[in-house]
Amino acid sequence: MKARLTALALSLLLGGVCHQSVLAADAPKYSLREHYTKYEFNIPMRDGVKLFTVVYVPKDSSKSYPFLMQRTPYSAGVQSGGELHYGEDYYPEHIGPSQEFEDSGYIFVKQDVRGRYMSEGKWQEMTPHVNPSRAKGQGNESEDMHDTVDWLLKNVANNNGKVGILGISYPGFYTSASIIDSHPAIKAASPQAPVTDLFMNDDSYHGGAFMLAANFDFYSAFVEAENPTPLPKTWDRFDYGTADGYEFFLKHLTLSNILGTMTPKQQALLRPTIDHSSYDEFWKSRNIAAHLKNIKAAVLTVGGWYDAEDLQGPLTTYASIKKNNPATYSGLVMGPWVHGGWARGEGKRLGYVNFDSKTSEYFRTNIQFPFFEQHLKDAKGKSLPEVTAFETGSNVWRNYAAWPPKQAQARTLYLGDNGTLSWKQPAAGAAFDEYVADPRKPVPFTAYPANGAPKEYMVGDQRFASTRPDVLTYRSEPLEQDVTFAGPVKPKLFVSTTGTDADWVVKLIDVYPPEYPAGDDGDERPRGGDTAKPQVTMAGFQQLVRGDPLRGKFRNGFDNTQPFTPGKVETVSYSMSDINHTFRRGHRIMVQIQSSWFPLVDLNPQTFVDIPKARPEDFQKATQRVYHAPAMYSGIEVQVLPAKP
Repeated sequence: MKARLTALALSLLLGGVCHQSVLAADAPKYSLREHYTKYEFNIPMRDGVKLFTVVYVPKDSSKSYPFLMQRTPYSAGVQSGGELHYGEDYYPEHIGPSQEFEDSGYIFVKQDVRGRYMSEGKWQEMTPHVNPSRAKGQGNESEDMHDTVDWLLKNVANNNGKVGILGISYPGFYTSASIIDSHPAIKAASPQAPVTDLFMNDDSYHGGAFMLAANFDFYSAFVEAENPTPLPKTWDRFDYGTADGYEFFLKHLTLSNILGTMTPKQQALLRPTIDHSSYDEFWKSRNIAAHLKNIKAAVLTVGGWYDAEDLQGPLTTYASIKKNNPATYSGLVMGPWVHGGWARGEGKRLGYVNFDSKTSEYFRTNIQFPFFEQHLKDAKGKSLPEVTAFETGSNVWRNYAAWPPKQAQARTLYLGDNGTLSWKQPAAGAAFDEYVADPRKPVPFTAYPANGAPKEYMVGDQRFASTRPDVLTYRSEPLEQDVTFAGPVKPKLFVSTTGTDADWVVKLIDVYPPEYPAGDDGDERPRGGDTAKPQVTMAGFQQLVRGDPLRGKFRNGFDNTQPFTPGKVETVSYSMSDINHTFRRGHRIMVQIQSSWFPLVDLNPQTFVDIPKARPEDFQKATQRVYHAPAMYSGIEVQVLPAKP
């Protein structure tokens, strides 16, 4: 949801499920206007509120078509001339998830949700499904979808009585929320990167630590407005005054000072997410996963292994629907994608990491389109497996009967003396490793200056961090055979601190061999030319596979904050988001541990305070220890698949 508002992000947010087409140079340009007629409606809900809805109907009226719908807070309008427009004369270049849908023929529907843009009512952050004190104008997404479907079936000609719904990010949340107690006409749904439980490894918090850079960047532009309105025509970007977010946030240090750089309008939606710094009722009431019941539609949940915003949402949504609706198909697709990356482009690489094939095109053509064709048009074809997951590292698609795969077995990688990492518990040696964590000199999350959260960081080279004195680094010997991890990554650390609170950031890293092919990024220059910029070598590349923090005060529960006793050894255990990655023969497995990851994650003052109210003097250095002595074996539990022949 809270993607950095680059041009690509804006096209995703405002364009919704629109796609990119790759056409031959001499092919005529496709015209949506030539094939579809656009209508705009204000559809009444049961409480009288009217929701603005755009419908694109095929001009060929010789047959009937299913509805394919998206509900969005990012506008059902059309981008034209760099601005947002409403009106039946404005057409986007595309409206379907891919060209196949437009060629096949669907009735495409796009709706402004309550209180956003041209729809009436009161918008709510992650609309609570159960709200006993619902105020006037507030709604329920399942009810709004039900009333919309009823109206469409009765008022739009040439429909076949079947409805599908999909959406990415926040529209993914609306997809999930709209199929609870679902209307019987809804036959297929695809929540994609769905925002699910904002506090639990989702957009707002990871391990109880606030995801500062991405949320600040998003909410400074995503603001409330009086509705209905076609505004804003463009989203205003926050002026950081610098290209370096690390510099900007460190200068202001405290969350109160950081919020003070925003206007009241920019603060309005961000402040509650900061003030509610533990898992209280504010968050619990907005967790849609607990309510995903009585779903009659087939569901295909989609996510990306490198989605910096909503990686956990798809995994939680898939599991909740499967558990609560055993008679309903609950499928899962996880690819090597950033946020929404499957909807656009090729999906062939991310930063310096290559995936060897056009994974996004494969998904759109071979998975997404057949899914909707089967359930909305009764098209014949091979049924999809329950889980289709891309295995990074080896770069192959795998099918599983469930996720995590039942054949995966839990094993522990143990931290050892002298920076070793092994499947065996370490022999006698040093009892611990230690470092000094200074919140005024935090560990950055990228090796380059940036604002927001660059998508590349999810596979970024960690060599810059491994040389810092406030980062502990452990690595295995070169692997003698491939090892595949499939499922959650669970650090279990024995730690102590001289402070009264601390963050523990664990990163699982794939270290490439010292001899590794240069790849296809070489930049040959003629002799006698200017000196070239340095090229990043993939030899020794330290690819981030997964990283997540735990805010230490939450080590005994996210609604139960407890200080550390200085010097006392305590257990810190938590679950990071899942992976499906093969560490290849000749590579090494690395684990890095640190106490800041800035400004991706907000600073922990390392004193036991309510961090949103922390003062500059609360930010103190602390000495952190990680133990690997007998009876205090720190390690990382992973799920290992049997070796492949």
